[in-house]
Amino acid sequence: METPRRSETLVSLSQLDPSPMDTPSPPESDGELPLGPDEALEGSASGTRSGSTAGAPGLSGSGGHGASYYLTRIQRYSSYAMSIFTSLHLANVSLIPAVTRSVAGSETYLLMTREIYQTPVAEPLLVALPVLAHVGSGVALRLLRRWQNMKRYGGGTPGVYALRRLLRGGDAKSGFKGSGGVWPPLSYISMSGYAFTVFYSAHVLVNRVLPLAVEGDSSNIGLAYVAHGFARHPVAARIAYAGLIGVGCGHMVWGMAKWLGAAPSTRGWRGKESVAVDKWTKRQRRRKWLSIHGVALVVAAAWAVGGLGTVARGGPAEGWVAKVYDDLFARVGMRLFGELGG
Repeated sequence: METPRRSETLVSLSQLDPSPMDTPSPPESDGELPLGPDEALEGSASGTRSGSTAGAPGLSGSGGHGASYYLTRIQRYSSYAMSIFTSLHLANVSLIPAVTRSVAGSETYLLMTREIYQTPVAEPLLVALPVLAHVGSGVALRLLRRWQNMKRYGGGTPGVYALRRLLRGGDAKSGFKGSGGVWPPLSYISMSGYAFTVFYSAHVLVNRVLPLAVEGDSSNIGLAYVAHGFARHPVAARIAYAGLIGVGCGHMVWGMAKWLGAAPSTRGWRGKESVAVDKWTKRQRRRKWLSIHGVALVVAAAWAVGGLGTVARGGPAEGWVAKVYDDLFARVGMRLFGELGG
């Protein structure tokens, strides 16, 4: 009696149709690394989902939020905090000079608004900590997602890693896309974030850190200092200003659009990873793309209207103030640029 029952069981099992295991797939944000150093900008949609990348099978033993969830929120809300300072700074260095048409006439308003964001309490809270949190969380997200890819796809195993190197062409089923391997791909927002970090760091060094290190304070640093830099070192000043405004405005506008869910999806725009989409979807993407670029251009123009139209044409300082400014610029190797621009 046992043999027929056993054979019947084997036959019934062999007739079952194969079906995939019912396991949740990793969120899309695992492969898409955000703005960055605002790396979380590209994967902002993951912030509204119930699960996080760290909660994927085999990566977390608990059902709660993982590290990716909290890092994404740190980067998101730090960008909101930075927008307060950015708005005040935009009014100081561009909008007010554009109205007054005078560097000296705009200095008074600059000193007034400095009392808001350059105090011992407000400056760390509104400027320093948000910037460090934004950049740091972006870098941490990228490293975290690389580690997740290593663990998920076996990149930590020597044999599997060797196999991955043979699949550098971009086999989608392998989990290792293109030559990037286990590193998440860089989005345009992320790349602009890294570039913006370089320009922003140089800006802070010249306008804030250097005067504090050399003079002990920055009471003499204002719009006249910027105008003096344009007059003495036009090449370096224009390169720095163009990079700061162009890259910064694009990064901030596109990043905020991602957070607000207004940015177009980038799926289907990447060669081998492209997917079929209908004409209506392509048209909607194009409209969003043009709209966000239009907003970025308007913001950049708002920064440039007073900065390039008034401050950059203010001319060099005179007397002992000019000597102080020249000494500060000389300490960061600006003499070569001055000779090239002259």
